[in-house]
Amino acid sequence: MIAYLIIREGSKWTDVFRLVEGQNVTIGRAPTNQIVIKDDRCSRYHAEIFLSQGVWTIRDLDSRNGTTVEDSPIRGDQALTPGNIIRVANTQLAFVNDLSTAFPAGSSSSNHLFDSNADVDQTIAGYDSEHVLDIAEPTNITHRRQQTRFLKPEIQDAKESSVVPRVGRAAARLCQLAFELAQQADVIAVANLALEGLFESTQVDSGAVLLIPRTFKGPATEKDLELISSRTDKLPVYHRISRFLANTVLREGEAVLARNVTDDSRFGSRDSKGDIHATSVLAAPIRQNGKVIGLIHLYSTDTGRIPDPEDLEFTLAVAENVALALKNLERQQELTETISQSMVEIDELRQRLGAESNIVGSSPLILDVQKQVARVAPSRATILITGESGVGKELVARAVHFASTRKKGPFVCLNCAALSESLLESELFGHEKGAFTGATDRKVGKFEAAHRGTLMLDEIGEMSEAIQAKFLRVLEGHPFERVGGNDAVQVDVRVIAATNRDLEKEVERGRFRRDLFFRLRVVEVNVPPLRKRPEDILELASYFVQKYNAETGRKILGFTQSAIDDLQKYRWPGNVRELKNVIERAVVLAQSERISSEDLALSNLTASGDTAELNATKSGYEPLSLADLEKRHIGATLRATGWNKSRTAGILGIERSTLDRKIRRYHIQPPAEA
Repeated sequence: MIAYLIIREGSKWTDVFRLVEGQNVTIGRAPTNQIVIKDDRCSRYHAEIFLSQGVWTIRDLDSRNGTTVEDSPIRGDQALTPGNIIRVANTQLAFVNDLSTAFPAGSSSSNHLFDSNADVDQTIAGYDSEHVLDIAEPTNITHRRQQTRFLKPEIQDAKESSVVPRVGRAAARLCQLAFELAQQADVIAVANLALEGLFESTQVDSGAVLLIPRTFKGPATEKDLELISSRTDKLPVYHRISRFLANTVLREGEAVLARNVTDDSRFGSRDSKGDIHATSVLAAPIRQNGKVIGLIHLYSTDTGRIPDPEDLEFTLAVAENVALALKNLERQQELTETISQSMVEIDELRQRLGAESNIVGSSPLILDVQKQVARVAPSRATILITGESGVGKELVARAVHFASTRKKGPFVCLNCAALSESLLESELFGHEKGAFTGATDRKVGKFEAAHRGTLMLDEIGEMSEAIQAKFLRVLEGHPFERVGGNDAVQVDVRVIAATNRDLEKEVERGRFRRDLFFRLRVVEVNVPPLRKRPEDILELASYFVQKYNAETGRKILGFTQSAIDDLQKYRWPGNVRELKNVIERAVVLAQSERISSEDLALSNLTASGDTAELNATKSGYEPLSLADLEKRHIGATLRATGWNKSRTAGILGIERSTLDRKIRRYHIQPPAEA
């Protein structure tokens, strides 16, 4: 039931479309149609043609301008008969079931649909014969084939074998063999396949593939060859290549064919018992970059099967393909080893970074911190990182380390508040065996462990005065001694200190050494609390959602609007650490795809900086009206945000217009520089 649609657009017949049983053909303006008509009067999906009960049928798809057959609009389904002219917009489609009636082969008979002498054709088409004759005869596809026979073994009969020359058969087999060798996964598989191809195409019945070990250095001889694979069809066992023949091939790098070697001991034609095991011998080198890395050894034990020069040529070609396959295997192995080594290095780096080395946030305050990190990282200066607990001081210290020239060295972190004075001294400077009860072995301190790297001391304000004195000497570049030892230890360490205390007040109160304070405060980086950078809250929350999705296997998509409002209004007294823990709990316990307000476990604690921001007095209680308190609070918040009204309104939890009214009501004036 094959038929054709011959398509005419404007004044020319442009294409022939084949209709096949079981395939519906749609016509329309959309590019997804089988027949696309680029005309504005054509609907996107205008009509379709299909085979119904053995008859080709056309159906209009509720098009805007309709479809006609023989100038008559169709309603519903209409059967087509050969010679029908279908009109869609300005395009005509002639339906035929035999192209010979449409394209005459050198005939001018009027029984052809598009014959130039047929008046009926001119009447239907509405154009003169000059344009009708513009039809080109369609291309005739003569052969199709899914896979080349040169890469697929096929059984040839005797007649075909006699017609195809031997060199042609050898070339086809070599092409197939090269393709198969390239797909093998190991050296033994390559050797076995090579022998199989050689036994099929040459006059031999025994042979082997021998290679020189990759680690071997210097000129190789017969005794250095390793047997990779061997095969024999006649004798019980394969007889190894003779020393003379092997050394000749290895030394000269040329293939050798020797016939009638029955009585020639140089080719190992007789075994120790005097029995003949070879009448002809063939050997070909396996070469890579001009160097012989092995050889193929073949021989025949049948006087009726004697290898000829064509067999030598084929064997040499196979040896070259074996060398190429082995080279590809070596490269693949090297690549695998390189990738494995890179993956190990990446894993080690990730462990060193603790997967916590990215500073997340895009607010002006956090961007300023990142700029400071970029400026101070290349130097050797001591850095003091200040900020409330949980803001990410250790994260900033890691960023400094991995952006510095010491990034290949160790990054060591020690919390000074977690240890007593004696233990802190031991952790910092190490101790000798027997220095105190329990010191059973020598211990290397954090300073030595961080040699040529970075040492971060968190909560530096908790360090006792005795340790501060010794610590200051090390900062000044002096050597130190381990606890209980006498040997001076010199280290090259960059120190980064961090604290959530006001060290200036600690100095005034006599709790912290003044000289150490100035030595630490070469460069100070202040990490702002989370409540002062509300723009980063949602970005951090989304980051932690992705992190804990990967760890727990959950698929949390985000937050509900109420949860977003709660996250932005909350003061976050625990800063980023609290946000991280809140999101982790929410990801684990959330019952839907989005985290809701009920999933957020927010506390009622007051942020440590709220009192200072709300009350400008240094000490004591000052009675204030609510209006005065509100005026001071709004003014303090505006100053903290640099008079950014949008951020201030977000922090206060009011609309921008409400903030403007309160500024006017309380006569709050910006500073002159703003």
